[in-house]
Amino acid sequence: MKTWLPFELIAAFRFLLEGRMQTLLTIVGAAVGVSVIVFMSSLLAGVQANIFSRVLSTQAHIVISPSEEVARPQRTATALQTFAIVQKPAQRLRSIDQWQAIAAQLTARPDIVTVSPAVVGAAFAVRGEVADAVSVTGMEPDAFYRIIALPEKMISGSATLSPNGVLIGIELASDLGIGVGEKLRIRTTSTKTTSGSDQTFIIGGTFDLGNKEVNQRSVFVSLRSAQSLLGLAGGVTSLSVNLIDAYQAEVVATDLRSALGVNAESWIKTFEELFTALKTQSIANYVIQFFVAIAVALGISSVLVVSVVQRSREIGILRAMGASRAQVMRVFLVQGAVIGMLGSLAGSALGAGFVLVWRAFARNPDGTEFFPIALQPSLFVATAVVAALTGLVTAVLPALSAARLDPVDAIRG
Repeated sequence: MKTWLPFELIAAFRFLLEGRMQTLLTIVGAAVGVSVIVFMSSLLAGVQANIFSRVLSTQAHIVISPSEEVARPQRTATALQTFAIVQKPAQRLRSIDQWQAIAAQLTARPDIVTVSPAVVGAAFAVRGEVADAVSVTGMEPDAFYRIIALPEKMISGSATLSPNGVLIGIELASDLGIGVGEKLRIRTTSTKTTSGSDQTFIIGGTFDLGNKEVNQRSVFVSLRSAQSLLGLAGGVTSLSVNLIDAYQAEVVATDLRSALGVNAESWIKTFEELFTALKTQSIANYVIQFFVAIAVALGISSVLVVSVVQRSREIGILRAMGASRAQVMRVFLVQGAVIGMLGSLAGSALGAGFVLVWRAFARNPDGTEFFPIALQPSLFVATAVVAALTGLVTAVLPALSAARLDPVDAIRG
């Protein structure tokens, strides 16, 4: 039993080979368009993945903090009138009420992988006559390092914290002229007196979190040391939470706010402006890709339209020999699909080449990559399918035009 496929394929390939230069230029045009889409998609994915990786390497997915204190009205009466005085909440560190119970509830949730209690407060790092304002973070290393991979960011010393040990940023160490094994005095301020708590620590290591300001201000000590230093015995100012899926952070944070009655801020909310900028970047990329695809589609369609005009006589002969309108239409649909598929294959290879060239030459002064760009197989498959479908769809109008040709008129020219 004969099928329609061999005839359409033979006729389609014959038409393509007869106008081989025209066919080649069309395939090259499609390949360039596909390569642009592949390269831009890979580049944008690499940029965004690098940004998210940098953010999440120094930021918990959700941070739980005490609920806000509300200003309380107080009334005082005099002999003549009554005054309403609004008393602002005291500017002091506050612990999360029943934080151990809340931490246990968080740990029991299947979508949460790590909970790390911390005490965070302002202080001064004092070295001789120099005093730099710093942010002291007291934490439990085992839990904290599962959220912030501090051991991987150590420049000198060790991330192991002794009871009187402290870890400081490389910029702070440079400002104070201090190194591993030396003593560092940390002094806090008090809202009630001019003096504050004062403790001396031994520097166990220096780190680089990739941000100069953070490196200048960040100081890490053990949880108990921070509780003692900041006058918050047994309390914590925050609970850092990491999830299985970081991109569900805002949904989980909303649930925690309503369920636990605490402040829960997700990293998505914290970096809302960054997310907005990245979304805008993605939209711009999609718009560019759309117009590139339109240009490729118009190129394929215009070539096939010209092919219909140039081969109207051959089409008329085929129709006179018994070829149906549907068969003639399929001949041009096959041409469009073949051009789209060959263009997608060549374009994918060209796009991969651009990515490899970028990875080889786009380097930091120290020789490392600007950011990693992965060649995702799914991107190539999706691009190939879309390009083939684009070629097929754009061939519809020329195919319809060819199918409608009257055999007699076509042969007469």
